[in-house]
Amino acid sequence: MKPHPRKVLVIDNDAWIVNTIRPHLYQLPANLLSTNSGQAGLSLIAEQPVDLCILNSHAIDMSGLEICRQIRRFDQQMPIMMLTAAAREADKVEGLEAGADDYLTQPFGIAEVMARIRSVLRRCSLSTNAIHTSRQALVHGPMRIDVAARIVTISGNRIDLTPKEFDLLALLAANPGKSYRRNDLLKQVWGYQFDGYEHTLTAHINRLRNKIEPDYTQPAYILTTWGIGYRFTDVP
Repeated sequence: MKPHPRKVLVIDNDAWIVNTIRPHLYQLPANLLSTNSGQAGLSLIAEQPVDLCILNSHAIDMSGLEICRQIRRFDQQMPIMMLTAAAREADKVEGLEAGADDYLTQPFGIAEVMARIRSVLRRCSLSTNAIHTSRQALVHGPMRIDVAARIVTISGNRIDLTPKEFDLLALLAANPGKSYRRNDLLKQVWGYQFDGYEHTLTAHINRLRNKIEPDYTQPAYILTTWGIGYRFTDVP
């Protein structure tokens, strides 16, 4: 049985990326939706399920950052990849903090773009074993992580997380007390080597702490292991 085609939406005012990736997506298989309008792209997402959204830094009517923020207001789950010519670390962090799960800066080749797309789509279809736990729920104090449903609640209140935020939290929480090096987290959560992108992890940790910690200045769940990386508390 052939796999069901995924849907990839590209919002970009430059036809190059659309024309370049279209034949490669057919081989995955994945269907390509495209528009050069941010508003049109938001309408498409509201009307039908999309497995991955690829944003350029600018559409004809709004910035990629604004499109990303608007998507995250009503959809925390859909993976978002941003493509941009901006190379400053501050620009990358701003994109990640807006809700992007991945960030590619020019110049980049089609092989790298397709590797990222395949990784996102592959992880979307993986079972919960990808988080290295066979348990259906992880419970730590008032926090409950339903691995199968990808739902996090604290004291019964649902916490909306992006796909990468959930994967990062589930991995750490499945192994309380274990310290993970930054590169190991990048590789396990993002699914490929991510050298030079430590700011990606830092931005996601900061966003995750803002959402789950009772006091962001004194984390109770995600702790820093100085000189190494991060760990989940082993305190019951």
